[in-house]
Amino acid sequence: MPPLRERAALAAYSLGWAVTRRAPERAAYAVFDVVADLATRRGGKGVERLRAHLARARPDAGPAELDALTRAAMRSYLRYWCDAFRLPGWDRARVLDRVVAVNQDFFVDAMRSGGGFVGALPHMGNWDHAGAWACAVGGPVASVAERLRPEELFERFVAYRERLGLRILPLTGGGNVVAELRTWLRAGNGVCLLCDRDLTASGVEVTLLGEPARLAPGPALLALQTGAPLHPITVAYAPGARAGAHGIVITFHPEVPVPATGTTREKVTAMTQGVADAFSAAIRERPEDWHMLQRVFSADAP
Repeated sequence: MPPLRERAALAAYSLGWAVTRRAPERAAYAVFDVVADLATRRGGKGVERLRAHLARARPDAGPAELDALTRAAMRSYLRYWCDAFRLPGWDRARVLDRVVAVNQDFFVDAMRSGGGFVGALPHMGNWDHAGAWACAVGGPVASVAERLRPEELFERFVAYRERLGLRILPLTGGGNVVAELRTWLRAGNGVCLLCDRDLTASGVEVTLLGEPARLAPGPALLALQTGAPLHPITVAYAPGARAGAHGIVITFHPEVPVPATGTTREKVTAMTQGVADAFSAAIRERPEDWHMLQRVFSADAP
């Protein structure tokens, strides 16, 4: 039997999917705003780490501005979770109508060409909504999921994302995920990976928001090995819209070039730095939509 903490997590998420999806929309988002505000006032390691990340994005911000930005960021983070619990009930029209896509031809043209497409994303806005949109507009897209505990919770998240149209591979405990993604790309499909956090201790050190940070090398490595174009993708909530009527803005950034010379490691590092540069610009523009409550920067204690 899973430990009590794991069983509690499974129960909480199961309740979220069961209750939030059926609640009136405006009421559901209002409740999640209240939860976000309570979590912000309570603080804790995750909230303090988020505040430190926001200070890097807005280095000139004073304490009052950082307080307001942290509150807004926690509301954005909880909005993501309210979305996640409600997304399975959205129809195709709602998924598409609530998206503004900037430079979407980078994605659509690559998918039509049959050469595959690699997208590198930070934890910004609602990446699940972006994935559902991508599958509806461009064709088959695969991603990778961290293996959560208990196993039933992991399976619930996999099923949730597969209902959105995504193909989900486990990061660990499955087959050779890199080999599977290479095969998938060479068949002309898309791969979109969250990479602003190193989960495997194989990350490369780059500069993010002006400081050393370790990012996952997977997107760059896959693009290098398959020849598929690598594009950073950032997602933000549409500004000014009330919760429940909001949408997202998906920005496809220009292709990251492959260096002409260097070892594989050097090329992957240079390409990952290109990804980090796009992330830095997007985070500085909309820091409240970067949902990062975990360690990213090399200077931070574990």
